[in-house]
Amino acid sequence: MAVNVRPLGDRVLVKPIETTEVKKSGIIIPDTAKEKPQEGEVVALGTGKRDDDGKVIPFTVKKGDKVLMPKYGGTEIKIGDTIHLIMREEDILGIIG
Repeated sequence: MAVNVRPLGDRVLVKPIETTEVKKSGIIIPDTAKEKPQEGEVVALGTGKRDDDGKVIPFTVKKGDKVLMPKYGGTEIKIGDTIHLIMREEDILGIIG
């Protein structure tokens, strides 16, 4: 599905990576009891942050990067049936892999 949301400025659109969690005993943890995912995939980048001279500062992350995010960071938006997060690039904790 093509994403028709384009972040502005230094913001990044991230799709959280959900993991299914089943305990050894076979009990499935319901969605309401799960913690928020801390990993995601960068789906889209904004136009970039500008420095004091007006030059665009390039992004460190790129589309397709798997990133580590704060547990309660970003703004949730729903695109189709999928939840995405819009957050500033500086809020991303690191790139995985």
